[in-house]
Amino acid sequence: MRTIKEIHKASYHPIADLITYNPLPSPKLRQIDPFIFLNHHGLQTYPKNNNGLPFGPHPHRGMETVTFILEGDIMHKDSGGHESVIDAGGIQWMTAGRGLIHAEVSSKKFKKEGGDLEILQLWLNLPARLKMTEPRYFGLQKDEITHFNLDDDRVKVQLIAGEWGENIGSFDSLWPIFLSTIFMNKGGKFSKDIPMGENVFFYVVRGKVKVMGEEIPFRNLIEFNNDGDSIAVEATEDAVIILGHAKPFNEPLVAQGPFVMNTQAEIRQAYQDYQFGKFGSWQD
Repeated sequence: MRTIKEIHKASYHPIADLITYNPLPSPKLRQIDPFIFLNHHGLQTYPKNNNGLPFGPHPHRGMETVTFILEGDIMHKDSGGHESVIDAGGIQWMTAGRGLIHAEVSSKKFKKEGGDLEILQLWLNLPARLKMTEPRYFGLQKDEITHFNLDDDRVKVQLIAGEWGENIGSFDSLWPIFLSTIFMNKGGKFSKDIPMGENVFFYVVRGKVKVMGEEIPFRNLIEFNNDGDSIAVEATEDAVIILGHAKPFNEPLVAQGPFVMNTQAEIRQAYQDYQFGKFGSWQD
């Protein structure tokens, strides 16, 4: 079993009226290569006639975003011509690649009617060879995503990417990665084999879990040592976790604003290309 290196508590960084916690990066942890950034928005309840999510048109290059919609919805639009509204339980996966502009806002229905909202967005680095790949976007609703149960149905796995036994994730990644959302009833248990040499991303979204005998409450990120080939988890309360793992790229990382590249010169080029309209045009 892998041992725990450190537990990182998410810090509070509200965005307008949106409750936001951020466990990665932190003063003690720059990345869990290739997992580089996580924002946890909510849980909160929006009133009727609200303004919804504040993420209007903005650019990205050199990375991917995976968005977990636990409550509420997201209306996505980008300069590549992709549009969708993904509801609670759904997932969005966007590859920024060489560059695009996108907006992530609430639907007209949500802004009119209000309701609960809890959304997490994870940024994945891209290897240098794929930094300038063609942008792409996929959004899937809850029922379209691979799911299965463990431990007499006390553990429910939403398999986003990679493989778990005979189950195959619903999103085709450009490079090998495992990513899942796991919903656990109190007392539920699971173990997961993770190859030596791969880094583990483990974030407790809701509830409380026990890992290696240590109880971890929600809004905490576990940093593991690379000293074993499996982990074991038990829910001491009803819980939700995001679990991922992948081989590190071990490449230079330069992140500035919405761009994630390998050198400062590439960051400057990204800003210049954006200013010169090379990320596509935006139409409301």
